[in-house]
Amino acid sequence: MSRKRIFTVVLLFAVLNINAQQKSSDFRIGMSYGFGSEFNNTDYTFTNHFYKAQLYYRLKKTRNFEYNILVQPEINFGKHQLLNLYFVKPETPNFEQKRVEYMQLKNVHEYVLNLGFMLRKPIGKVFSCYVLGSIGPMITDTETERMSKGFAFADVLAVGFTAAYDQFQLDIRPSLRHVSNAGLGSSNAGYNTKNIEFGISYQL
Repeated sequence: MSRKRIFTVVLLFAVLNINAQQKSSDFRIGMSYGFGSEFNNTDYTFTNHFYKAQLYYRLKKTRNFEYNILVQPEINFGKHQLLNLYFVKPETPNFEQKRVEYMQLKNVHEYVLNLGFMLRKPIGKVFSCYVLGSIGPMITDTETERMSKGFAFADVLAVGFTAAYDQFQLDIRPSLRHVSNAGLGSSNAGYNTKNIEFGISYQL
């Protein structure tokens, strides 16, 4: 093979390699850690921290926006305590015993599959901001005066800010979260918390 042909082949492979590196897929994987607490009230306390695995898929990209869906399996570690014993009404079976039980500090574990939609606005080549809404089924392992043990739902509304470096993206996300069982259990007052989470993701 002549030097000219060798040079042509090498140049072709180099161009193809550069194009492959520049082209990224519509998938992104990541993980995040967050924590939060209830809104101030006189009925109960609830603090939590959580871990999420994340899978993003870009549905569409326009000049000004990106549209993404995401799946986020989550494990949430909460601590809950009843403050207002009168929240447990006398018509509740064994209400005095329940009051004593519910006023103890409890550990609450939640296992959630968040399914969300994200609208992202790029700000230059590095930064972006977004809004996110998600809902997902979950299992909680602890009964409280506010929610029955077992199946429930977690609803999240969030805003976020990201900074990109190469294929990586750093993420900060304040959010509001509501957990309830949609009336499927005997107790359905649920929890309302304010949270913040920090994440990192990688463009595949």
